[in-house]
Amino acid sequence: MFFFSKQPFDTVAAIDLGSNSFHMIVARLRDGDIEVIDQLREMVRLGGGLDEQDNLDPKVQDRALACLERFGQRVRPLVPGSVRAVGTNTLRKAKNSAEFMHKAEAALGHPIEIISGVEEARMIYLGVAHSVAGDETQRFVMDIGGGSTELIIGKMFEPLHMRSLHMGCVSMSRQFFDDGRVNEKRWRKAVMAARVELEPHEAAYRDIGWNHAVGASGTIRAVAQVAMENGWSQHGITRDSLDRLVEELLAAGHIDKLKIAGLADERRPVFLGGVAILTATFEALGIENMEVADGALREGLIYDLLGRIRHEDTRIRTIKGLESRYEVDTRQSAMVRETVADLLGKVGSSWSLEGVEVEDLLRWAADIHEMGLQVARSGYHKHGAYLLDNADLPGFSRKEQHLLALLVRLHRRKIVKELFDELPEDEHKTVERMVILLRLAVLLHRNRSDNPLPEIGIKARKRTVALTFPDGWISEHPLTNADLEEEVVYQKALGYELTFS
Repeated sequence: MFFFSKQPFDTVAAIDLGSNSFHMIVARLRDGDIEVIDQLREMVRLGGGLDEQDNLDPKVQDRALACLERFGQRVRPLVPGSVRAVGTNTLRKAKNSAEFMHKAEAALGHPIEIISGVEEARMIYLGVAHSVAGDETQRFVMDIGGGSTELIIGKMFEPLHMRSLHMGCVSMSRQFFDDGRVNEKRWRKAVMAARVELEPHEAAYRDIGWNHAVGASGTIRAVAQVAMENGWSQHGITRDSLDRLVEELLAAGHIDKLKIAGLADERRPVFLGGVAILTATFEALGIENMEVADGALREGLIYDLLGRIRHEDTRIRTIKGLESRYEVDTRQSAMVRETVADLLGKVGSSWSLEGVEVEDLLRWAADIHEMGLQVARSGYHKHGAYLLDNADLPGFSRKEQHLLALLVRLHRRKIVKELFDELPEDEHKTVERMVILLRLAVLLHRNRSDNPLPEIGIKARKRTVALTFPDGWISEHPLTNADLEEEVVYQKALGYELTFS
């Protein structure tokens, strides 16, 4: 399931299901910081397993699941909520990712999120920012993954401008160097293709500017290693050292014929595509020097999790930003939030809704359930859901984002039962119950009155919900009575029996 327990923990783990490699780090929390105690990496080449219809090949799935079984042996004993596992470009792209994810979560023993490209960029920046010397100047951060490349400009621990481009070392190598051969013509085509991806963003990045460039992850580390071991650079990657590397690649004619210090054999199949992307970026943005960071996506996941533990959750800032941008009536949303929290507290145990994430998602949905009013009053719940499903929401996984949109979509009017079909079957019941609690909280505050609600009793068993009010209160509030009678019909269509007295 997607929610976490409230058990305390002092050991955390992060797993990155990248398009080229799967990475895992395990860390111990000490004095508010982290101490890495274990690291694992396997070259899975998930991105190479996409067929022409963007379905993951069964053999690649088996290889990935075997890797996750091994990772699972290490992290399965850890407390729920202490492990963050994310899928990136290939799983964003794969049409059969839902089927694979179900098996992957079973293999790992923990939930796996698929994050957007922009969220991946934010996590990468967070990991890099914690691994390089801090200063007040702006930095440019680049990460070449297997299927996407992230470019970020930030200051200290705050990203200011982020983009995720649809090119990576696996996809570029497959497109232009699938047989390992390289010549001037192929090289120019690959670099030009990368320049085309970069072109819409060049002006913005140059205008914002930065003081120094930092690279992260496999391709950039491999290039830096080659540059330094061959004496072309004393530190990191220089423009001259990158040019020298390209000369060596072209002279070799084939990646297997390249005799050069510092290049691991496992990196060779995707090296040409990665170097082409790096070359194009140096050219497009005028980069002369790039240092290399130890931290990347997985470290960012750890620090983001640490922020949630410290109640510095990026998702809270995102919700506050939505409230401000869409001019939400925060007085009304606060009343709904308080009531839905009260109802959850009373039925959470009987309805198995005791996870931290359930409570958070319900509170956040209450905060922004009326954001669609800024678009139009008619069907505003649909407008709000559309905005949530299609926006970049820092801190939220794609699944969390969709659940938030679903709650907002179904907080009023007819309950469209077919919308639950988009969720894994074992989550239907949980989300149905969350929807019911939010609907009741919104209904009870329809008159938008500052007068507090009376003490409301609620009992929930399987598919029955019973509300009780103080004597005479319902008859004194005929509008609420009418709304509840209508809600009985709506919930019956979902398969639930609502009663009130």
